[in-house]
Amino acid sequence: MNWRDYGLSKLLDIDYPIIMAPMFLVSNTAMVIEACAAGITGAIPALNYRTTEELKEALAELKRDAKGPIGINLIVNKSNFKFQEQLDVCCEIGVDYFITSLGNPKSTIERAHKHGIKVFCDVTDLTYAKKVEEMGADAIIAVNSIAGGHAGNIPPEELIPLLKANCSIPMISAGGAGDRKSLEHILSLGADGVSVGSIFIATEEAPVTDAYKQAIVDYNEDDIVMTTKLSGTPCTVINTPYVKEIGTKQNPVERFLNKNRKIKKWIKAITFIRGMKSLQKAAFSATYRNVWCAGPTIKYVDRVKPVKEVVNQLVA
Repeated sequence: MNWRDYGLSKLLDIDYPIIMAPMFLVSNTAMVIEACAAGITGAIPALNYRTTEELKEALAELKRDAKGPIGINLIVNKSNFKFQEQLDVCCEIGVDYFITSLGNPKSTIERAHKHGIKVFCDVTDLTYAKKVEEMGADAIIAVNSIAGGHAGNIPPEELIPLLKANCSIPMISAGGAGDRKSLEHILSLGADGVSVGSIFIATEEAPVTDAYKQAIVDYNEDDIVMTTKLSGTPCTVINTPYVKEIGTKQNPVERFLNKNRKIKKWIKAITFIRGMKSLQKAAFSATYRNVWCAGPTIKYVDRVKPVKEVVNQLVA
């Protein structure tokens, strides 16, 4: 197998067609630097930084120390009040690509291309994939039903061939790859590369608590459940005792408010902010209120490892 022949490897000039996926609260500069050193690329959510100054400092560190392409994930819908300043900073300092999520990426694509930055867009179906292709996206990230975080509804065995047959730009699959065998399966379906997240949570470089990392080791794919309580959009979490206690569905009042045309934008934003704060508490402090985001590929994790060893698990 020649890893360099895959579309993502060619697009970013990397040894292996793998993106270490941007993970809210988890991804950091140390992980991306190690990912690049191992021959893949890594991306960080812009929202991992509370201020524009912190984002600038992180980008400066990556530009100095990462020996490979670096990416930033942007939430491009109205729930992200910092979107415009995040876009400005990234264009000013320079990144290699954006990954856009949860919104219309048109303005991001137009602005990024003026600065020579590629744009990869999260999609969950053919309709949206065709839309972003027409907007000028450089690649699509096919978020399938076994992805971690905000998963899609279609299994990779259906979604990847569907997009491959109907789209002309490279297609990167998100969800399902956790070791060499599963990676080869995803690529055999027609993917030009993969975006891999959950198996990198239990790494030495990840900034989250040891309890979070140990949960990635101890729990299995059957312990992953979908919740709408964090952001209003279905999101995968580990079914800890606390998650069982609070349930995974919004209550009737929350559902009603989310459907109100006049205020749903603000309700979604409030839900998102509250949900992200609960994730933050669980990720960085000792608490019984453990809401840990992860996907089914945690089944491939048997211990905490360095990032480079996780990459080796995928390609060796």
